[in-house]
Amino acid sequence: MSDLKQTALHDLHVELGAKMVPFAGYSMPVQYPLGVMKEHVHTRAAAGLFDVSHMGQVVVRAKSCSYEDAALAMESLVPVDVLGLDEMRQRYAMFTDPNGGILDDLMLANLGDHLFVVVNAGCKDDDIALMKEALSDRCDIEVLDDRALLALQGPKAEAALARLQPSVAEMKFMDVARDVDIDGITVTLSRSGYTGEDGYEISVANADAEALARKLLALEEVEPIGLGARDSLRLEGGLCLYGHDIDTTTTPVEAALNWAIQKVRRNDGERAGGFPGAGVVLQQLTDGAPRKRVGLLPEGRAPMREGVAIFDAAEGGNEVGTVTSGGFGPTVGGPVAMGYVSAEHAKVDTPLWGEVRGKRLPLTVTKMPFVAANFKR
Repeated sequence: MSDLKQTALHDLHVELGAKMVPFAGYSMPVQYPLGVMKEHVHTRAAAGLFDVSHMGQVVVRAKSCSYEDAALAMESLVPVDVLGLDEMRQRYAMFTDPNGGILDDLMLANLGDHLFVVVNAGCKDDDIALMKEALSDRCDIEVLDDRALLALQGPKAEAALARLQPSVAEMKFMDVARDVDIDGITVTLSRSGYTGEDGYEISVANADAEALARKLLALEEVEPIGLGARDSLRLEGGLCLYGHDIDTTTTPVEAALNWAIQKVRRNDGERAGGFPGAGVVLQQLTDGAPRKRVGLLPEGRAPMREGVAIFDAAEGGNEVGTVTSGGFGPTVGGPVAMGYVSAEHAKVDTPLWGEVRGKRLPLTVTKMPFVAANFKR
């Protein structure tokens, strides 16, 4: 793994006994000695600390230094209301291509005079190139390579972090705060994450990342958690993983991400369209998409993983979809999956069959998330 990049917490991961694996060009911890199952359960019950420093952190600042100008520029790339985002608030978004496909999903935050953007590790080079090409005439694009990103997730995250900085307890889901002192270390943080649990994402200078991580790990509620448990947590939360559940072959409407497209960007909205692939996406919002991302609950104990073909009959019949993420859900206590099925088979409680090693096993279309979100709203 000598050619892999390392985050500022790499040496700490090794010291803590993590099993390191290649992920999106980085050497990352997939699990610690506690093990994936116990790490998952601990995060659901207390608080887990994740290193997500491999993700990209970018500042988009209008040359006019106006947030409004930066927001309107960004709206040319995403189908989301960026202009209407309140100051010190964050919103989920996605870059789209001319066909309405999803280039990446991301988080946008209004930090008063600029946008703070967090993009996926595997897409960040392309995302940065896209923003520079499309926005550089109006905005300066600054890549924050000198910052780490930590995620503290779980129902006891607030109580733990508030002992180091009491003001974080006042934040609500998707609130953002900058220049916050966490026991002597200055950070920018949001009340958000990608596990379905309450918690915080904390942007901190690389030079301070290990010291901050050690302060958090010293709290009795907090354990280090690896990529393995992060994946099962987000799957139970019904959250998409880019490159698996969403990519350039899926539109936001097919991916059931309609909730992320606010009224002002839809047909008859004040700023309808104007993003790549708007014709496709807006038509699907009105008429529906030919297929849809759904939750899938396999019967029995056998997990159905990515690539499993889905049929409308136990024998014969038609192939009507594919699993895009699947595995054992420790909180659910059984296998869970999500995938795409044709629109006529997307209704909740529809019985279908997944073909595993040549044998068709029953599953049922179900609501997501599999485990209710625990956000503080």
